[in-house]
Amino acid sequence: MSEPSLQARVTSALARIVNPRLENDLISAGMVRDLEVHDDGRVSFTFLLGREDPATLVREARAAVRAVEGVRAEGVKISVIDPTGGAHATHGPPTGQPAPGQTHGAAGMVPPAPTPSEYPNLGRIIAISSGKGGVGKSTVAANLAVALAEAGHRVGLMDADVYGPNIPRMFGVFEKPPVVQGKIQPLEAYGVKLMSLGFLIDRDAAAIWRGPIIMKIVQQFLRDVDWGQLDYFIIDLPPGTGDAQLSLVQSCQVAGAVIITTPQEVAVGDALRGAKMFERVNVPVIGIVENMSGFTDPATGRRWEMFGSGGGRRLAEELGVPLLGSIPLQPGLVEHADAGRPIISAEPGSPAATALRAIAESIRQTIGGKTFALPILRG
Repeated sequence: MSEPSLQARVTSALARIVNPRLENDLISAGMVRDLEVHDDGRVSFTFLLGREDPATLVREARAAVRAVEGVRAEGVKISVIDPTGGAHATHGPPTGQPAPGQTHGAAGMVPPAPTPSEYPNLGRIIAISSGKGGVGKSTVAANLAVALAEAGHRVGLMDADVYGPNIPRMFGVFEKPPVVQGKIQPLEAYGVKLMSLGFLIDRDAAAIWRGPIIMKIVQQFLRDVDWGQLDYFIIDLPPGTGDAQLSLVQSCQVAGAVIITTPQEVAVGDALRGAKMFERVNVPVIGIVENMSGFTDPATGRRWEMFGSGGGRRLAEELGVPLLGSIPLQPGLVEHADAGRPIISAEPGSPAATALRAIAESIRQTIGGKTFALPILRG
């Protein structure tokens, strides 16, 4: 077996450090961003350290990286940023000693995280997120987009789940998007403009992406796709609290996040961590959506709680945000999704479709239903 690369060894060293406040390691908690490991032993990364996090974590991270064989101790450069908007500090070479390869500016200084760009043509940007996979996040994102489009709004849906892009399957669209005058043209289905990495790579291609590549994909989908004028821009994020989430909030002004969970306590706990991540980067959580909330037998009227009950409401209460709605289990929902027919369109009068339509309306009322041909009103 070949020896792990220097990048892998550095990542592994950081993953062994646990933030006691989050009860999670630095990598899984998304506290390490823009990790760059050079063949000559230089290492640099941005460390997201909130006011409530132990400051000793920075020293531990630096010591762990310097202890990795092949890393140059003097070439370790860490930029520390408060994700809530506070001041940042840089830990690198001693004062007066230039960083490796630096030709100007203060010694060892790394610029702060970029200010999110304005994309007024995208309208309200809504992030759909979950703490763990398998809770139906992409299904909810797809149906919310269709519900808003059917209500007469101009809607775009960006599949930012680079590890498992499911939006092509959800909409039954698989062709490669054309490029016109340097702009990628989004595909369209059910009145929704679509863009996904799944349109650009082979279906069986393994998605092995590092942080900087994920950031570039997110930025390209925002800048280089001809979305036109939209009212709502839905972003289906990968589960967890990693590079895609941080790249998104650093790249654009997100109006709010919708957290998807199931009633199961394991899912609720993971969703709580995801919601806290958005709070720390100043993205408001619009509310909680509880998926797979239960199944009512149409023949007998008996209700079965397949994954427990009340988890979504407990999470909403803990966060102090609304429970936007609960989506029941129903026969045929999975089959429709696999066939590229969102339940909102396939069975518009079904319980799940009714719940999804109500959730879409709650989101619209919460963040505003204005179109963006008019000036944006803030307040």
